[in-house]
Amino acid sequence: MFLLHRPTQILVEILELSDLFDPFKTQVLGMAHAGEELQDPALFTKVEMGFPSEESLPICWLDGHYREHLHLGQHKMAVS
Repeated sequence: MFLLHRPTQILVEILELSDLFDPFKTQVLGMAHAGEELQDPALFTKVEMGFPSEESLPICWLDGHYREHLHLGQHKMAVS
């Protein structure tokens, strides 16, 4: 899966999808696709990632306590 690293506007291939879907993990292992040479894998902060269409990641991938926030009426949108 490819996501957009918003600060650099570079596409990143996510190498460990289970870390992406785990709301208790704050970083994911990915490989930036910039330039002609293959980049080394690196850790990327999930809140800095989004879909290439500029949509935010689902809150359930970012916040392990999102259901509690919904119950309390304190649901926060993902970082844009």
